[in-house]
Amino acid sequence: MYKRTEMEKIVVLTGAGISAESGIRTFRDGDGLWKTHHFADLATPDAWRRNPELVLEFYNDRRKQLLEVEPNAAHFALTKLEKKYDLHIVTQNVDDLHERAGSSKVLHLHGELRKARSTINPDLIYNIDGWELKLGDKCEKGSQLRPHIVWFGEPVDDFEKAVEIVSCADLLLVIGTSLVVYPAAGLLYHTKANIPIYLIDPGEPKFSQTSNLTFIQDKAASAVPKLVEQLLDKGF
Repeated sequence: MYKRTEMEKIVVLTGAGISAESGIRTFRDGDGLWKTHHFADLATPDAWRRNPELVLEFYNDRRKQLLEVEPNAAHFALTKLEKKYDLHIVTQNVDDLHERAGSSKVLHLHGELRKARSTINPDLIYNIDGWELKLGDKCEKGSQLRPHIVWFGEPVDDFEKAVEIVSCADLLLVIGTSLVVYPAAGLLYHTKANIPIYLIDPGEPKFSQTSNLTFIQDKAASAVPKLVEQLLDKGF
């Protein structure tokens, strides 16, 4: 039986499903963006070299949509856990809905839609004012700015940081992710032995269930607030 330490730490791994209920289109579902667009034309370094204007247009559209939506009940429910627990969110999402709901410790594995970075120095990262990033928008060193997104074929630089966070968790919540995208899906294998894991998703889990995993087959906006109230009332 796993015994918790005095500092109870909850880590939340979120995917596209939590943001879909705010109106943001997913990439991999039946009506997802990769069904109507080919990722190789929009989300790879080669695509950027071939047609940067098209890539910028695609992400401008995503950013414009993001500014038109709001966090949902699942995002807001997670912020309540910070009142009682040391809560860290590791998200595969590039939106800022967790932050806008009030969560203070959010690690974005795949980048952030509302930021841009230099094409010659990836450490030069800037907030985007509004929704549009254009050809001719340059960093302080005179280089074109690109979306601050981890594209296919690029390393997930923050993965080791995510492993460190997950490995210290006393409880893991997995919300709205299909667990088929690696390396993010591999984070489940870096937890301490036998900690409680809750998986919330309307689809079937993509791995064998174990005794320490509770699967809740429901949408995030419905299931997360209920689970949060349970954790705040009874603990885990």
